[in-house]
Amino acid sequence: MIGLVVSRADDASVAIGEALVSLVEWDEYEDSSRSDADGGGTYLRHGDFELRTFDEWHLELDGVADAFSEPPAFVAFLSRHAGETGPLLTAHFTGNFGPAEYGGEPSELARACPNVQRAVVDAFDRHAPERYGVGVECTHHGPTDVGAPSLFVELGSSDSEWTDPEGARAVARSVLELSGVQPDATPAAHGSTGPSDVSDHEHTRHVVGFGGGHYAPQFERIIDETDWRVGHVAADWGLSSMGSPESNSDLVAAVFEQSAATRALVVGDDPQLETVIDDLGHRVVGETWLRETTGVDLGLVAALEAELVPIDDGLRLGTPAAATDAPDPDGFAVVSLPDDLLAEASGIDRETVVDALGERAVAFETVEGGTKPRGRAAVADSDAVGEVVKALAGILGRKYDTVSRADDRIVATRRTFDPAAAADAGVPEGPAFGQLSNGDPVEVDGRTVTPDEVYTEETVSFRVA
Repeated sequence: MIGLVVSRADDASVAIGEALVSLVEWDEYEDSSRSDADGGGTYLRHGDFELRTFDEWHLELDGVADAFSEPPAFVAFLSRHAGETGPLLTAHFTGNFGPAEYGGEPSELARACPNVQRAVVDAFDRHAPERYGVGVECTHHGPTDVGAPSLFVELGSSDSEWTDPEGARAVARSVLELSGVQPDATPAAHGSTGPSDVSDHEHTRHVVGFGGGHYAPQFERIIDETDWRVGHVAADWGLSSMGSPESNSDLVAAVFEQSAATRALVVGDDPQLETVIDDLGHRVVGETWLRETTGVDLGLVAALEAELVPIDDGLRLGTPAAATDAPDPDGFAVVSLPDDLLAEASGIDRETVVDALGERAVAFETVEGGTKPRGRAAVADSDAVGEVVKALAGILGRKYDTVSRADDRIVATRRTFDPAAAADAGVPEGPAFGQLSNGDPVEVDGRTVTPDEVYTEETVSFRVA
């Protein structure tokens, strides 16, 4: 069951609630055990949704999960958003990284539901009216004691939007798409999602955030462009409110625990925070890591990083890593790449070289910021190595006249203009050199010098086995 919370103190909340009632059929029930002001009296059910209305502001509704007829899988607070942001649909989790100025307890966090936030933001993108933006915010304000995973789903950002029927319907439609969505994204098998009962956070596709602004475009990119879900985010102002990470390691630990996560994306440079995260047994990862691992089994990722180099040090994952028939963590072989051949092919067309490896290798090492393959690769079978060599040889064909394989080598030949031979033939440097290099004969002291006289055959070979 999904708990929906409407506050009569919030015009936007009331408008969203009214939109929900108008969009689908609801069954009415009576709860005499609680007052009407406290979510009792008449409440509504539709499918796996239960909608309850309260007099208090959402921020003050501690223990709200207890108001529902059964323990909810998660609670969605239907709320207004206030700010100088223009029309905006947004979502965020709740908690305080310092004093509790707006509900909840100081230095406490509510349980997040990262998979739900991703689902609602995706729905916002489809349903938002043209004039509305879509975003996510950092963790801020209460309540902190909800009794179930929860998030705020908001309509903003001023009086005109809080009572806007079109905006309210967009939020309502998005909320209705949360039916069947689990709070957590698990396990990690090729990006699949599973039940919310997760004891091994290592295998959730959740990442927490530290740093950046109140509005979190970098984390929104992660939500939109990868299969990772974002849990609690402590913006710069939240970290300042928290104080020293060393002195508040329990709160840093709570960011991970209340997000069912073991990985963090840190915006900016904060060595002390990163040390605390490492000491807690968690891992700081970059945006590249999150993008590279999208769709890839995390057990396979761990095995590849252990056998080769970490993603942050240049490992890049190929298409086979995310395929439905990807190898298991023990089902790949590590081979040395033909570095000389790679270097030559990269000098001709580096992008195509990267694509060639990405299409055929499970993973491969790179240098120069992930742009130049070099070192070793992981392959699912021996055929992949031959396919890589064949692709690289094809790239050489753009520069050389002939390219062939001879046993353990790729041999390439081409005719090239020899400036020394031209000089020996009496050809002066300048336009005549250009004519000859273009394949045209020139006249020198009444004698014709042909290209054949000043061209040599260059042969290079590259060991590939």
